[in-house]
Amino acid sequence: YILSTIGYAVGLGNIWRFPYLAYKNGGGAFLIPYFLMLLLAGLPLFFMESALGQFCSQGPINVWRAVPLLQGVGVAMVLITLIVSFYYNVIIAYSLYYMFASFQYPLPWARCSDSGADNCTDPYTGTAPYAQNIVDVLRGSIVAFVQEKYFMLSSGMDQTGTVVWHLALCLLLSSIIVGAVLIRGIKSSGKVVYFTATFPYVVIFILLIRGVTLEGVRDGIEYYIGTQSNLTKLLEAEVWKDAATQTFFSLSVGWGGVMTLASYNNFNNNMFKDSFIVCFTNAGTSVFAGFAIFSILGHMSFVYNKPVGEVVKEGFGLAFIAYPDALSQLPISPLWSVLFFFMLLTVGLDSQFAGIEVVITCLVDACPSLFNSKRALLTLAISCSIFLLGLPCVTQAGIYWVTLLDTFLGTWVLLIVGLLEVVGITYIYGGNRFVKDIEMMIGDKTFCFWLWWRACWFFISPCIIMVILVWSLMTFTPPSYGTVPYPGWAIALGWCISVFVLMWIPVIALYKFIKAPGSPWERLKSLCRPTEDWHPYLEKHRGERYSVENQPDKVDTNNSSRHCSKDFQLFFTPC
Repeated sequence: YILSTIGYAVGLGNIWRFPYLAYKNGGGAFLIPYFLMLLLAGLPLFFMESALGQFCSQGPINVWRAVPLLQGVGVAMVLITLIVSFYYNVIIAYSLYYMFASFQYPLPWARCSDSGADNCTDPYTGTAPYAQNIVDVLRGSIVAFVQEKYFMLSSGMDQTGTVVWHLALCLLLSSIIVGAVLIRGIKSSGKVVYFTATFPYVVIFILLIRGVTLEGVRDGIEYYIGTQSNLTKLLEAEVWKDAATQTFFSLSVGWGGVMTLASYNNFNNNMFKDSFIVCFTNAGTSVFAGFAIFSILGHMSFVYNKPVGEVVKEGFGLAFIAYPDALSQLPISPLWSVLFFFMLLTVGLDSQFAGIEVVITCLVDACPSLFNSKRALLTLAISCSIFLLGLPCVTQAGIYWVTLLDTFLGTWVLLIVGLLEVVGITYIYGGNRFVKDIEMMIGDKTFCFWLWWRACWFFISPCIIMVILVWSLMTFTPPSYGTVPYPGWAIALGWCISVFVLMWIPVIALYKFIKAPGSPWERLKSLCRPTEDWHPYLEKHRGERYSVENQPDKVDTNNSSRHCSKDFQLFFTPC
């Protein structure tokens, strides 16, 4: 469980986004707001989701038996995870393709003749004139590799072009890997994570050791968290917003994956301790990876005799442009390139495993009689669907689609879901009742112990999420890829996708309100109370608070398979 959850939480954002944010927001000074936000917002929500999943042994939809009015929040979580899985699979395919392309010397993006560029210097022959600026070098060599020869990038989202078949084959391979690992559920994926969750740390350590032996490493580290750190940046609100946003998204709260993985835990597992381990391992990984990234980028700036600031990029540009270009400058460059992209592959696969498991678990929870015996077929069907739905992202306009989906699903939509989650559990279900549920699992704790968590759940965490949400909406800018703007229809499509995900929250609430018996006030009260099947899954764990004898209206569901959600059947199709 620990390795699966660490693998889920530690994603590509730890590798390609955190180092850039640290550099951008004052270097080492950024660690102060980052770890504060981890304690104030990230850890409390992670602890809450872990406790919810473990308590009822259900996925993100059935968890909302606790607050039937907000069951649409669980549906939104699953939809977000499902749609994100489409393009996350594509990023894994990119990593696969880069890894395969790295099995040659020299690297294909290192030679001007291979990349088709006219203005770069070939580091092996020195035949082309030297570029005047580091940006020219990047555009001349590796950007040509990414955009023209291999990705065949079109001029804009309007120009879809054809499917890039070598990327489509990598997408197929990625889907096959995910399906094969998940075909037996956590029995198979739980073994695979012994490798996929630990191997990235080995690679990061190897790259760090190699990086610190290179010339220029000191410049890179100083730009990261060294003497270039700027404490005055802490006075800027933007820095705190970036720290909170990175913490929230890095831990993958609001996606449903944490609840799903926790639902397979033993009832008395100490999820409080596990939450601390996972959250601080995730934060430590971000910091650790930053050293490996900036040590190599420091050497790159030394080679080109340019400031590190002209080398650093964010997101896709860091992982697939700047860092590969830096690796091409090293001796035995194919070795380091293969290791780096294999690391990205394993990091991406871990998160993808958990994402697909969310969808599978929700379907099995909804109709166990239908899917329990056919889990393998269900897994294969979902893997095939994700491959087919990911094909638009491997056309010549594919990277535009990836950026669009990431912009509209990976930011403020998650914030809305997270806000409703913490408000629903704390204020509607009841924070004190939730504390008693947790004590059923981990034992009684002191008042002082719960004082901090109550403060976070009731006030601090919701306020932080609200501030980030409002700020994100106020400062929203239409997405773009480099200098290429998105057409109006693409922006409208992005908003429609966001609305489609979120609309299930009011739609399901309204449907339940209409179907509930009694006066409007009685209906509302009944939808704010837990349903009859909200309790620990096994009867032996229910104690006096949830025993059948004390609650005769409840049905005993102590059997070997997960039971059907009546709410799910009521709104969707009967099992």
